[in-house]
Amino acid sequence: MQQSAEIRFDIDHPTAAGHFPGNPIIPGALLLDEVARVIGGVTAIRAAKFFRPVRPGESLRIEWEAHAGGGVKFACHLAGDDGMVASGTMEIVPA
Repeated sequence: MQQSAEIRFDIDHPTAAGHFPGNPIIPGALLLDEVARVIGGVTAIRAAKFFRPVRPGESLRIEWEAHAGGGVKFACHLAGDDGMVASGTMEIVPA
């Protein structure tokens, strides 16, 4: 069963100022951390691919689907758009 959630990075998110000055983006590690938090029970990131940067103030729609054996496929899109931001697989604690 596919699930989804929406998250938003504040316009003044503290990581954005230093990543990169004058052209702020949300770091990929923070993006993956938020995906893992939303999915819950994540024990490992198996693979991740980034397609475009996420800017402070943008909202993302995270979609994920659990598979047998504890794997989860995820995809992140800009909210209100089909622009793919990132996708990959994570491992979760089996239910």
